[in-house]
Amino acid sequence: GRLPDKLRKTYRDEGFISHEDKKLIIFTKKTNLSILKQNKHWFADRTFKVCLDDYYQLFTLHAMMTIAITPLVYGLLIGKSAEDYNLFIEKVLEQDNFQPESIMTDFETGTIKSVKDMLPNILHKGCLFHFSQVVWRQVQSKGLTTKYNEDEVFRLNVKQLIALAIVPLDQIIIGFDLICDQFDDDADDLLEYFEKTCIGEPKRRTGRKKPEFDHKLWNIHDRVVATVPRPNNSVEGWHNAFANRVAISHPTIVKLGEKVRREQSKFEVDMT
Repeated sequence: GRLPDKLRKTYRDEGFISHEDKKLIIFTKKTNLSILKQNKHWFADRTFKVCLDDYYQLFTLHAMMTIAITPLVYGLLIGKSAEDYNLFIEKVLEQDNFQPESIMTDFETGTIKSVKDMLPNILHKGCLFHFSQVVWRQVQSKGLTTKYNEDEVFRLNVKQLIALAIVPLDQIIIGFDLICDQFDDDADDLLEYFEKTCIGEPKRRTGRKKPEFDHKLWNIHDRVVATVPRPNNSVEGWHNAFANRVAISHPTIVKLGEKVRREQSKFEVDMT
């Protein structure tokens, strides 16, 4: 195998690799998997900053613990296609009879397709943090950053677009139409993108086409009402903090593996 022996065990000398080949390495242990099984709401996220040259990303599965949202499964993936995520999810699901009720992810095409393929019967939500990032990236790419920084009304309107994620599902289109009326003409490209991606373009006669991101994927009103956990920004926060702890981009497998082991050890200490 590619990994040195010491990286195959936790600090407590328990097996820490559940899968290893050229396409995928999974760090986890039996206790982590049984905690994941007990938790019905899963959170997934990824980072590229800390990845090795041979691997494209670190993809993690987290669950809500009393202390925090905690990483339980770490996957090193070679790509970001649906097939890459499918392999990761397949290898995790093989470990036990998991029955999650929901999973929260970002809006990356491969992730969305993979959840649909591999976990077809669970509620799939995109997280509000990543939804706002989708909108913000468009503000930047449409050349509207200065306007956003300097024009208070425009800034409020953009925030209202993002806030459509928390209105009731049946009021999204009415809300979108009302917000559109508030924008100046120079935001037409932004609104066109948002309509096509998140709302659905109008059909010639009545109704709307299917948007790229289904309303149920990005709207979290039901979770707000039901107080179901929705804090994927703390997952994102974990990834950023982890990247800072690794301290260098594209580390060696030994350095990255060591950091993952340390992260696991921290979680074990918190649990005791």
